[in-house]
Amino acid sequence: MPLKNTPERWGPISQLLHWTILVLILVMAYLGLTMTELPNGLDKIRTYALHKSIGLTILGLVTLRVLWRLYAGTPEPVPGTPTWQERIASLTHFALYVLLFAIPLSGWVVNSSAGFPLQWFGLFNLPAIAGKDHDLHELSEVVHEVLFWILVALVFMHAAAAFYHHLFQRDATLARMLPRGWLSSGPKENHDVA
Repeated sequence: MPLKNTPERWGPISQLLHWTILVLILVMAYLGLTMTELPNGLDKIRTYALHKSIGLTILGLVTLRVLWRLYAGTPEPVPGTPTWQERIASLTHFALYVLLFAIPLSGWVVNSSAGFPLQWFGLFNLPAIAGKDHDLHELSEVVHEVLFWILVALVFMHAAAAFYHHLFQRDATLARMLPRGWLSSGPKENHDVA
């Protein structure tokens, strides 16, 4: 089994990075939406630290995913996909990558401008990327939250499009981002155009 992507499907490394990042985003969404309501104390501090560490992990994994994509290439569009859908898919993927860089970086600015130290799972400290600044802190918090909600909307659209292709177009769009055989009873991987 080739590790690199093929013209027909995403390879196992791309699949692993895709689904790992998705799971981490879901964890981050839960933490981010609940941690501010926690009472002040050690649990709140630990939850914020976990949120920051996972955010940095996502930043690293997205960097790795972009580098892998440049090295391993991408599958060709599913045969029969209209050009306008290909363009929307490309724009959506580009926007998702931009957000997956921008959200952790904006969180880093939130942390730095508040003057807090930033650690990755307590193993090492990372440098501040901005000086302590109340106004910058307030602005970066707003930016961080707005970018998160834009990501939520785009992820929903991305998932809806994949299911639309699977259920209604009956093509391999979803199947090629899953291990072989997971959708063996579903649509065929080759979509013939009449």
